[in-house]
Amino acid sequence: MKRIFYLVAVAALFFAGCKGNGETVQTAAAGSSTEQAPEAVAGEIVFVQVEAVLAQSDLFKTEGAALQEKTKKAQDSWAKKEQNLQSQAAKLQEKYQKGLITTANAQAEQEKIQKQIANYQSSAQKEAQTLDEENYVFTNRAQDLIHRAVQEINADKKYKLILNATALVDADSLLDITPAVLAKVNELYAADKAAEK
Repeated sequence: MKRIFYLVAVAALFFAGCKGNGETVQTAAAGSSTEQAPEAVAGEIVFVQVEAVLAQSDLFKTEGAALQEKTKKAQDSWAKKEQNLQSQAAKLQEKYQKGLITTANAQAEQEKIQKQIANYQSSAQKEAQTLDEENYVFTNRAQDLIHRAVQEINADKKYKLILNATALVDADSLLDITPAVLAKVNELYAADKAAEK
C-alpha cells in the first residue's frame, strides 16, 4: 500500500518530452527552476524541466497537494489500524498463555480479531483502489496539460526539438523554456476550470 503514496511522485517523473511535430517520448523529469529565462532563438533545440512545471503548477498546488495529503492520511490510518489489530492479537495471546481466559474464549476472541482483520483488509483495498484511480486521473490530466502547453508554445514550429531536461548533461540556460511552459500550463488549467463551471 506504500506504493500509493509514491504514485504521484513516480507518475510525475514520467512525462512526455515533446517534439515540434506533436509526437511524445516518455522519460523521467528533472529538477526545478523558478528563474525567468529569455525566450530561446527560433529553430533551436530547447528543453523543459517537466517535473518543475508539475511541482510549481496551479494544478499541483490545488489538486495534487490535496491528493498527496489524502493519500498520506489513508496510509497513516492503515498503519494505525494494523498496529491496533496486532496489539489486540498480542494481548489475547498473553492472556491465554497466562491462563487468564479459557481456550474457548480465546478462540472466540481470535475469530473476532480475524473478522476485524478481514474487514480492514477489504476496506483498505477498496480505498487503495480509489486512490490509485484518482492518482491515475491526476497524472493523465497533468500530462495532458503539459503536452497541450508545449504544442501551443511551438504551434509555429519555431523549435526543431523540445526535450525533457532529465536526459540533459549540460545545456545553456537560454534554451530552458520551463517558465513559458509553466505559464501556459497554468493558463490552460485556469481555462479548463472556467469551462467546467
